[in-house]
Amino acid sequence: MSLLRRQALAVPLAVAVAGNAEAQTGWIVVRDVDNVFLVDMPGTPTYKVIDTATPAGTPFVYHSYSLEYRRLAFVAQTALYPAGFDVSQPRLNLQGVLDDRAQRLEGGKWSKTDWRQVQGAPGVESIGPIAGGKALRQLVLLKGHRYVSLGYLGPADAMRAPEAERFFRSLRLLA
Repeated sequence: MSLLRRQALAVPLAVAVAGNAEAQTGWIVVRDVDNVFLVDMPGTPTYKVIDTATPAGTPFVYHSYSLEYRRLAFVAQTALYPAGFDVSQPRLNLQGVLDDRAQRLEGGKWSKTDWRQVQGAPGVESIGPIAGGKALRQLVLLKGHRYVSLGYLGPADAMRAPEAERFFRSLRLLA
C-alpha cells in the first residue's frame, strides 16, 4: 500500500474509530504527543497510533486524535516522515494526498480547494461531498518532514458551522 494511500485512509479510519462514542461537552485544547500542534476540540478525543510505512518500507506512525460530537466528526493527525522520504516539493506531496482522498468522494473530486501558507507551512484546505448528504472538510500541511492534518466530517450544510470554524481556526503549530 502506498504512503499516499495510507494517508488517505487515515482520516476516514480515525473517524470510524471514533464510532458511536459521543465526546464530552465543552471545548478543550488538544496538544499532540510530539508537541507539534494545539487544536481546540469539542471534548476529549480518542488517541490512536497508526503504524504505516513509506513506499520503500521504512516504518513510521501517525498520531491521531478523533471524536464525534453530535452529528459531527473531528480528526487531528500528525506524522513525522522518515529522513529518506522526499518532501522537496511540498505542493506535489499535498496534491497526492488530495488526489488519493478524492477517490472516496462522491464524483471523485473536491468541490473546493484553497492552497495557502498556514503559519509558515505549505497547505491546502479542501471540501468535498460524501455519500448520504455529508461532506469532508480537511486542512493538510507539510512543514519539512512534518505532516499535520485536520479533518471534519458532517452534513454538507455544516462545513462552515461555528464548530467547524472554531476547529480549523484554532490550529497552532508549535514546531
